[in-house]
Amino acid sequence: MKKIIAMLLALVMVVALVACGPKAPAGTVQGVDYEKGTILIGNTAATTGAFAAVGVPFNAGLEAALKAYNDAGGFGEKGLKIEFVHYDDGFDAAQGLTYTKQLVEDDKVFALVGHFGTNTVGATLDYIKATGVPTPYFATGISALYGEALTGKEACYFPVQPIYNGEGRMLFARAVATTENNMGLGGTKIGVIATTDDAGSGLLAGIKRQAEEAPNIKVVVQEVDPAGTDYTGAANVLKNEGCDVVIIAANQAPMAIAMNAMRDVGYNAKVITSYVSASVATLGALVDTGAVTADRPIYVTSWMDATTEQGLAEYGVFAEAQLAWEAANGIDASNTFVLNSYAMAGYVAGQLFIHGLNQLEAKGLELTWENFTVAMESAPFHIPMGGDIDYAKGDRLGVTSLSLSTISLQKNADTGAYELLTLSPIMSMNDVWATVGK
Repeated sequence: MKKIIAMLLALVMVVALVACGPKAPAGTVQGVDYEKGTILIGNTAATTGAFAAVGVPFNAGLEAALKAYNDAGGFGEKGLKIEFVHYDDGFDAAQGLTYTKQLVEDDKVFALVGHFGTNTVGATLDYIKATGVPTPYFATGISALYGEALTGKEACYFPVQPIYNGEGRMLFARAVATTENNMGLGGTKIGVIATTDDAGSGLLAGIKRQAEEAPNIKVVVQEVDPAGTDYTGAANVLKNEGCDVVIIAANQAPMAIAMNAMRDVGYNAKVITSYVSASVATLGALVDTGAVTADRPIYVTSWMDATTEQGLAEYGVFAEAQLAWEAANGIDASNTFVLNSYAMAGYVAGQLFIHGLNQLEAKGLELTWENFTVAMESAPFHIPMGGDIDYAKGDRLGVTSLSLSTISLQKNADTGAYELLTLSPIMSMNDVWATVGK
């Protein structure tokens, strides 16, 4: 009898101990180790080569968000800490697919967070949806990410950044909207330099779609090789056509080549391009080389805005987290990423994953892949320094409200750096389009 009572008491103690921590599922959950007290996540991102200027600060911002979360106590009563593993794919699609499979099948991560780059995302999205691995945030806006009413494993991913097709519509809207209150650029004849890759093709599709609603505005399109090094031919065509606004439908590197081509042929016009180039470093370099001038200004869309009262407060939280991570990693203050828009994007990626964890806790759900999707769809996510995004009912649309910014032509006397200047706040496509023709 005493032996039976002792066994029952031991069983009661085990149950009590389990009840003190986060609710553990009956089976093993990939990437979750309750004994070590960790949740393993990872990504593959270009941290060397031409796109290191994006990938390095992006991952720094992501890790800053994770550090702040871990320092605040982690997940559940047991305080599971997030661990992060990263591979450098050099912006190569095949390498990105290899590393993605390694993360899921060998490292056995719970989630892919901040899945990075047009090439890698395009090569791995089908694999991600087939496995059902939770994937919050993509550092790209390829058209394949767009989805409505997704269910099952296909609903496992959660894009935030604008998807190219939708952003192309906004680029055209801003290009032709009234200049009153800096709503748009007031273009009457629109030139487009579009790369023939997914980024350029997606943006161009959106531009053409929106142009259908403005039949009186002529659009002249020049498609270029994304691997090309000289776009002067395209720039000359638009110059000779008299286009007063040019939309550059491309990622960072070809965008810079297009701007240099306009400079080299003496073509002065207003230019607007994608949010992917909304970086002080990227645009400031074009000011330094004379590609951006007062007569050839460049404008960018943005899905984050730290100039509002709320945005500034949220920026302060990001900056504090970023500086704390940098201090912990021995990064000198002169090399800080607190003004880097790619670091801010990485921080948002980390916060999106944390949002899912918070919703799991709020709903009392077990930490599983399937429940993570349920949690993500249960409440809208407020983007730090941005608007809200809702994944309810399986919609994966990306953020659809954007602001309009430009780069300063002079460096700030205090910081010694150029500044991104917000001209028009985050607005919906419908609100911007309502001003066209007024």
